[in-house]
Amino acid sequence: MSYEIKKFKDGQVAAKIIEEGDLDIHIRGNSYEDLFAIAAIKEAWDAAHSLNKTSTARLTIYCLIGQRSDRRFNANESFDLKVIANFINAMNFDKVEIFHPHSAISLALIKNAQKRSHFPYVKKAFDAIGTPVLVSPDAGAYKTTHEIAEKLNADLVPSNKVRVNGAPQISIQGDVTKKDCLIVDDLADGGRTFKFLAEALKEQGASKVFLYVTHAQFNYGFDELKETINHVYCTNSYKDIESEFVTQFKVI
Repeated sequence: MSYEIKKFKDGQVAAKIIEEGDLDIHIRGNSYEDLFAIAAIKEAWDAAHSLNKTSTARLTIYCLIGQRSDRRFNANESFDLKVIANFINAMNFDKVEIFHPHSAISLALIKNAQKRSHFPYVKKAFDAIGTPVLVSPDAGAYKTTHEIAEKLNADLVPSNKVRVNGAPQISIQGDVTKKDCLIVDDLADGGRTFKFLAEALKEQGASKVFLYVTHAQFNYGFDELKETINHVYCTNSYKDIESEFVTQFKVI
């Protein structure tokens, strides 16, 4: 199956099915425009396959928009991930793959959803560095990083961040003396948290500190990372990055 997308000057997107068959959409999904493109493709496909009940429709989203808004943070505010999930659910896909979702809430809210693992890309970074110690940046990332460490037969050092009088204080629960470290996380909106963590690891004796993030947004703080991080590994799930400081694995 193949299709084409047309974007009008006013921002409207429209889809046309070129060749019929099973539908298999692969898209970043990191914008509302992407969501409407998905909806346009699916609507055109549904119309073309209205009499074919055996065809299947699959969707792969590499960087789900709104995935960090996985709860209603305050009264009278919108539950944004739920709004996005309801929009996707209305399209009735037979299968929806989410690449390294921020939390299991995305999978729970989206019908027929399953996780696409980021493990192959962490392994590429791990092998490129040469068996570093893995570092989980916070309590929320510990379980996933622990699972990766077991698969790689790698050492794991947990860390945690608390704020004291508004300033971040980082505790590192393990020995990193003269060791290379690889921080593993799902998403980097900015780089400041990782900068402070790398600084703390080097103060504890780490030789070098590397960063792996699946979804490399870096909306701010990217240049600050270079002060303490030796190199960044990521995928291009969110955007393409051209920098000698970054090794990017292509998923799109």
